[in-house]
Amino acid sequence: MSDKVTLVVTSKVKGVVKGAGLLCSSTFIEALSDKVRELTLQAVENAKADKRKTVKDRDL
Repeated sequence: MSDKVTLVVTSKVKGVVKGAGLLCSSTFIEALSDKVRELTLQAVENAKADKRKTVKDRDL
């Protein structure tokens, strides 16, 4: 297991996957959290490049 904090609500993600009739592995949750982290850090850099202190939807 990773030492990183999970950035997604596991039960909610699993609920969406289960609603589609599938099961969700813990490695999927970790990979999804890593993607969220990557997107968030990129958005932070975009906001900084625009000299803002607020990260906005457009930074994605």
